[in-house]
Amino acid sequence: MTSAAPGTPEAPDATSATTPAAPPPRAQEPRYERLRLLLLSPSFLIGVLIVLWWVACAIAGKWIAPHDAYASDPLNSLLPPDHTHWFGTDQLGRDVYSRVIVGARDILTIAPLATLVGTVAGTALGLLVGYFGGWVDHLIGRVIDAVLALPLVIVALLALAAVGASNLTVILVIGITFMPITARTVRAAVLAERHLDYVAAAQLRGEHAFYIMFAEILPNVLSPIVVEATVRLGYAIFSVATLSFLGFGIQPPSADWGLALSESYTLMAGGAWWTVVFDAAAIASLVVGVNLIADSVQGVLDR
Repeated sequence: MTSAAPGTPEAPDATSATTPAAPPPRAQEPRYERLRLLLLSPSFLIGVLIVLWWVACAIAGKWIAPHDAYASDPLNSLLPPDHTHWFGTDQLGRDVYSRVIVGARDILTIAPLATLVGTVAGTALGLLVGYFGGWVDHLIGRVIDAVLALPLVIVALLALAAVGASNLTVILVIGITFMPITARTVRAAVLAERHLDYVAAAQLRGEHAFYIMFAEILPNVLSPIVVEATVRLGYAIFSVATLSFLGFGIQPPSADWGLALSESYTLMAGGAWWTVVFDAAAIASLVVGVNLIADSVQGVLDR
């Protein structure tokens, strides 16, 4: 067996293979971290529970309600709350609790659809204005400012008075009135992105402007859009109820909460408080639940 020459490093022993170092722990994806923070937020969980309850009522209301929400019983009209009618009865003898449960359907159909219309249209308009800038920004920006100067309810009332009240027109009118607000939010986010390197790289590749807006910039401005959509949903719920109360929203014989308030608020003077309080509480609870979710989402995204 020959020995190694002096000064020559010895060959490593074949039997002593070095153990490979363990790979560094993988960084947690931002979206999973955001979800974890949301699930640890008490306000988010409370808001989700409130909204899920009303969604369940909207989907399965006729099975949850103990009575027929549309069945009249004049002999038992204006009964106060008791063990048979938990929320009492209205002026036609209809069970108020059943009508509150079933009344969630229309408002939870119209408000989310109106929010979706306003968010999609406002996002497209905001991307267009923010990306091109210049005279496009000045022209459309002035129109947006003029629309935002008018109260939402007044604009909606004028539009519904002109085209007529129906569920479809309520969705379109509320969505269009929300569009400028969303567009302004998206425009501000796009202005902060359009001069970054990834946009310049896409322009150098010769990508079309609409591809850059929707495939490159849009994914990077989703956070403010999500927050804006959740906030607008709360406003949409309140707007639908307000228009129904004024007679320009959901029409009879629906058990809609705003319509029920319009039909029963005069009975408060006679002491029949239950015909108003529970429908008003339903509107307030749903709006509060949506706002709790919106505030929690905004807080997590801001972090």
